[in-house]
Amino acid sequence: MSIEVRVPQLPESVADATLIAWRKKPGDSVQRDENLVDLETDKVVLEVPAPAAGVIKEVRVSDGATVTSGQVLAVLEEGAAAAKPAKAAEAAPEPKAKPVKSPDTPAAVKTEAKAAPRTAPAAGAEKLAPSVRRLVEEHHLDATGIPGSGRDGRITKADVLTHLTAKDGAEAAPIPADAKPAARPPAPAGARAERRAPMTRLRARIAERLVQVQSTAAMLTTFNEVDLTEVNALRARYKERFEKQHGVRLGFTSFFVKACIEALRRYPVVNASVDGNDIVYHEFYDIGIAVSTDRGLIVPVLRDADALGFADIEKSVGAFATRARGGAITLEELTGGTFTITNGGVFGSLLSTPILNQPQSAILGMHKIQERPVALDGQVVVRPMMYLALTYDHRIIDGREAVQFLVAVKDALEDPARLLLQI
Repeated sequence: MSIEVRVPQLPESVADATLIAWRKKPGDSVQRDENLVDLETDKVVLEVPAPAAGVIKEVRVSDGATVTSGQVLAVLEEGAAAAKPAKAAEAAPEPKAKPVKSPDTPAAVKTEAKAAPRTAPAAGAEKLAPSVRRLVEEHHLDATGIPGSGRDGRITKADVLTHLTAKDGAEAAPIPADAKPAARPPAPAGARAERRAPMTRLRARIAERLVQVQSTAAMLTTFNEVDLTEVNALRARYKERFEKQHGVRLGFTSFFVKACIEALRRYPVVNASVDGNDIVYHEFYDIGIAVSTDRGLIVPVLRDADALGFADIEKSVGAFATRARGGAITLEELTGGTFTITNGGVFGSLLSTPILNQPQSAILGMHKIQERPVALDGQVVVRPMMYLALTYDHRIIDGREAVQFLVAVKDALEDPARLLLQI
């Protein structure tokens, strides 16, 4: 039976998508839920899975084309793929295998005879799409222990990446080989070559928004610096116990999120946005955390961040980073937000002026922590210092409020007990 493969329903805010690349060609066998094609929107890359096992009969849209919700991309002949592996198995049965006991890879087997050793799929892997199975096998995971969010409870690549983040203490999981950009060969000595490439939709959208915000908002940036001695001491004192209890490392992001929320409570206009001639005051705190990827900067949102504990924030931010770099972030996670935090310090930036993420009216820029001599009580001491930058929309936020907000963030970080006592 022939089945049409269609563009999935796109969110209301996304009118169309660009077909980046086909993963399969006509005549190729596919398994159910195996990724057939990548579609790029203004914010994320979407994978279109095979609705059933079969053979690609026809491809109707070529690479680079613009597509809309419900458009037919290809025609799949259902069931044709199932017969081929069965015949091959009858003609050339695999050699018998002995199980090899291992605490890390319980499903691993070692073949006798002349066949090369190989690793069998982890438990439950036979129901996984090939790209997901590859991740499971590479990291020696038990698929039965990974909650599935896909159709019929199936495990997606995003589920595996999120599981890896939680398992490894929010350290970024290795990017799958198929998600890494191919390295370009070096140019010959003395060559003056040029290379022209079209912007991706995400890069084009970023460019459009950056130009738009500079022409529609009255942006101004104020600076301050923060002494992170107490935060460092607190992290050093409790990091092992924290990681053991919560399964995630205690980083700096959670401290900054908490400090910003306390400051936003005092100065609600910094958490507001402009809508025509109205100021919309948001009585909730959805904090955007800027994440850098190979495709560009994206800003997933921590919903109701004021209700999250330090461990919840660290786990969520770690999951965002891992899944964003693995191309598994969702459109819903990128929408909304009332305030944004961006950290140029991870790349070595000492000072910068961040640009607003409209319709938000303010953004906090974190920077590199650098030991510097400072004057304290008449003495010169060396302290771990960080410059902070707050860019704000001067149409609704006065300089006094912006400066006081930044001072409130500084005070909370220099005396972290304030974050627990909310004073």
